[in-house]
Amino acid sequence: MNNETKRTYFEILPKAELHLHLEGAIPYDALWRLVQKYGGDASVPSREMLKRRFEYRDFPHFIETWAWKNQFLREYEDFTFIAEAVARDLVSQNIRYAEMFYSPPDFLRHGLKTQRITEAIRRGLEPVGAIQVALVADLVRDFGAERAAVTLAEVSEVKQLGVVGVGIGGSEQEFPPEAFAEVFVQARQLGFRTSGHAGEAAGPKSVWGAIRDLKVDRIGHGTRAEEDPRLVAYLVEQEIPLEMCPLSNVKTGVVTSYEDHPVRRYFEQGVALSINTDDPKMFGNSLAEEYALLVEKQGFTLAEIRELVRGSIGMSWMPEGRKRQMMEAFRADPGWSARDGGQQAP
Repeated sequence: MNNETKRTYFEILPKAELHLHLEGAIPYDALWRLVQKYGGDASVPSREMLKRRFEYRDFPHFIETWAWKNQFLREYEDFTFIAEAVARDLVSQNIRYAEMFYSPPDFLRHGLKTQRITEAIRRGLEPVGAIQVALVADLVRDFGAERAAVTLAEVSEVKQLGVVGVGIGGSEQEFPPEAFAEVFVQARQLGFRTSGHAGEAAGPKSVWGAIRDLKVDRIGHGTRAEEDPRLVAYLVEQEIPLEMCPLSNVKTGVVTSYEDHPVRRYFEQGVALSINTDDPKMFGNSLAEEYALLVEKQGFTLAEIRELVRGSIGMSWMPEGRKRQMMEAFRADPGWSARDGGQQAP
């Protein structure tokens, strides 16, 4: 099978994604419209230059660019607009289910309220029926634990809009997880599932903190966990899943190359994994490309790729019955066994 055939297969393969940021997944045409809506920006004089704006020196530079982009989300209608655009883009990739982060604290500067942002996002998602999107509120560690507690309380008021969990992203290297322990206790009491970005811009200590102090259900990234072999063994023993984003880690300099990424080593050691794009329009990647590169550069087989897809469903926060239904639908989809001559694929 040549590389082009592989990529086509991964495009039609039914997929699920668990680590995807709404604000980092805005299609370029939609983001360009927002830039123009708010008077343009000298750093992006054309739509073509917009893509080039998303090139990073390192992880802190990525965070700076994230903040720059968010200045063009100033009204509730902007969130409805991007939510629909992102959902339609995911459907075009045959992504059937997504757990999508959104970051209400980032928009305090525009006077936007968490509850109304959530409502606006759900309005944008509703017309797109070919994908199920659950929301995960990012409490954003950069604003501190007190603000995180307020955001959590606000999110709890709109939980019925499909907000299944909370996470903590932002500048991991500057804001360790321990300070947010009480907030995550409250989150669990409110019935939210939890994830923590860790082991991306900081090392194993950050992952240990997310596990021991925040008691998260999943780790976002966990890329640098292997710097402590005891930690990897613990992840396996306790069945704590990692939301891996290989191309994101390459683009932000967390790893030096795709070939050096630990995803294959984790897989072989039995760590529970899902493969994700993180901020696909900020990194220029797609979930199909992630899977294709796992085959081309990390030696994964097609059967192992399907195992990863099943793993994403299994470690999702869907009810168990819904997980079974989705896996049955995936296996019945022509794209599931397209590279097996139409035979039933594992």
